[in-house]
Amino acid sequence: MGMHVVLVHPEIHWNTGNAGRTCLAVGATLHLVEPLGFSLDERQVKRAGLDYWEHVDLRMWASWDAFERELPALGAPWLFSTQAMRTLWDAPLGATDDVVLVFGRETTGLPADVLARYEDRLVAMPISSPVVRSLNLSTCVGIATYETLRQRRTRKG
Repeated sequence: MGMHVVLVHPEIHWNTGNAGRTCLAVGATLHLVEPLGFSLDERQVKRAGLDYWEHVDLRMWASWDAFERELPALGAPWLFSTQAMRTLWDAPLGATDDVVLVFGRETTGLPADVLARYEDRLVAMPISSPVVRSLNLSTCVGIATYETLRQRRTRKG
C-alpha cells in the first residue's frame, strides 16, 4: 500500500525536514514540488530530519504540472486546505491502497486553480478555536499520515 506526501512549493526547511522524518516513519514517499523556498543542501533540513534524511524516499518535481501528470498513477489524491468543507475525519483517506496527501505552501496554501480542479477532494484539519487559522505544515503531515494509517487499520479489521 502506497502513501505519498506532496509538499507544493514549501517555504520553510524545518517543516520539510520534519515531514521527511514522518514520511520515513510511516513508509511514505515524500514529493517536493518546486520551486522550494530553500535549498535542500541547507543543514536545517537535515537537522530537522535528523540523521534520517538520507533514508527518506524523496522525489523532486520541477513543477505542479509535471507532478499532476503522474498523479493518477500514484493513487487517490486528497488536498489539504483551510478552505475545505470536509475534515480529514470525514474523508476516506484510508479507503484505497494508494493515497496521495497534498499540502500547499505555508503562507498561501495551494494555488486557487488547483483547489478549483480538485474541489471534491479537499480536506481540512479540524480546528475548534476561532483564533487559529491553520496548523503548522509538518504537524498537518503528521496528523494526516497517521489518520490514514488508522483508517487503513480499521478497514482491514
